[in-house]
Amino acid sequence: MVEEIRIRAAQQELNKLKQKVHEHEWRLQYHVAPIANWMNDPNGFCYFKGEYHLFYQHHPYVPKWDTMYWGHVKSKDLVNWEHLPPALAPGETYDKDGCFSGSAIEKDGKLYLMYTGNVWTGENYDEDLKQVQALAVSEDAVRFEKLEENPVISEAPKGEDIHPFHFRDPKVWKHEENYYCVLGSKTHDNIGQVLLYRSKDLLNWEFINIIAKGEGNFGYMWECPDLFELNDKDILIMSPQGVKPEGNLYQNLHQAGYVVGELDYVKGNLSYGEFELLDYGFDYYAPQTMLDNKDRRIVIAWMDMWESKMPTQEHGYSGAMTLPRVLELKNNKLITSPVKEIEQLRTNEVSYEQLKLINEMSLTDVEGDCIELDVTFKMKQPATFGVRLRVDDSLGEETVFTYYGQKGILEFDRNESGKGPGGVRKTKIMLEENKLHLRIFIDKSSIEVFINEGEQVMTGRIYPSINSNKISFFSDEEIEISELKKWELKRSI
Repeated sequence: MVEEIRIRAAQQELNKLKQKVHEHEWRLQYHVAPIANWMNDPNGFCYFKGEYHLFYQHHPYVPKWDTMYWGHVKSKDLVNWEHLPPALAPGETYDKDGCFSGSAIEKDGKLYLMYTGNVWTGENYDEDLKQVQALAVSEDAVRFEKLEENPVISEAPKGEDIHPFHFRDPKVWKHEENYYCVLGSKTHDNIGQVLLYRSKDLLNWEFINIIAKGEGNFGYMWECPDLFELNDKDILIMSPQGVKPEGNLYQNLHQAGYVVGELDYVKGNLSYGEFELLDYGFDYYAPQTMLDNKDRRIVIAWMDMWESKMPTQEHGYSGAMTLPRVLELKNNKLITSPVKEIEQLRTNEVSYEQLKLINEMSLTDVEGDCIELDVTFKMKQPATFGVRLRVDDSLGEETVFTYYGQKGILEFDRNESGKGPGGVRKTKIMLEENKLHLRIFIDKSSIEVFINEGEQVMTGRIYPSINSNKISFFSDEEIEISELKKWELKRSI
């Protein structure tokens, strides 16, 4: 009853801002974002009784991180989303300072949420805390009840080099007859690691092993781990905090990436290879995956970054999700593509072929702030070329993607993108037959670029002026735009 009152009060607060936020110029049109106020990590991403459910870290009262609730949206197609009341509200003795990140699993026809209950024990939020793992259950995936048995994991394992307080973000799955979960952790001297647990009933959990631990420049805490099988390999996704920049890599405050390996479920040993980033842009954190009824492994992530400037906060909202992306494993690397369902939003197609490009070129029917742009460039010899997006020359606003043919580097420059944070991100791109293919999704305040059929992705938030809609292409040598398509995308949330 008390939980229902908290959730109802939160919903009333969100509804006060709903219309104002919905109409704001930077409000995303086809990405999941909160009705109002704060959103961060995706949680409980799942497919249950014919619908996709996505929960998220949420504060319904202020557009900044604070005492976390779980927000909730659902969809039949991963494109058209419906807001539901918050699923979890803090307030029990074990979660009074936040229902932190977690995951969802179906058992006996019911949907279970497994999450971290957080309690501050002092003023130093890095050291003065108590974290436990808890469960909530629902038959309709709307109203959830926390279990009387909570917490189901009441403390971090003792007798191991495991920090007693930083112990969070359970990702649960079933393998053969048992349930398993991974938890983010760190050692006593601040080295990130992942813990593996096993259970027969979701209630009684046994610690198995530390399955992965940082070596060298691998961060002080690993958050939001996710472990799943793809093409007979075991993939571990995690979000390491504190990785130092190395050349063009690891330029964001925190990272999100994966390793490919093989898990021994009995001993809890994961043998794995190199750490790879999942996204090479600015704003991508805490990715979580799910397996849907079409046997697709789909990932979604928070499309913002900690400690970045977020200009929408002064307008009553903050935070968004990336597009849902399908993961495929090729040559031990994850290939990332937007879900095919996004194509149902397309309207007003514009198409060109075999355009010669030298210096700069714009096309009157290729512009916009809520579009999909599919472009293939072809070089004869190494050239420097690219595309300027969300351009207003009178204001000097632009977001620029430049490919440096001599270096094989693609650069994402948002220094003149508008009111948000600036910066440059670069990634090495290998071209086949001197072709560069970019599939670009522009929403009101975001850009996602899928490079060469998803071999890499670059994601970033931008906050341009309302009239910064022009697009132009440029090159210092004559090249060809062998194919160019543009669609406007309809609003879906």
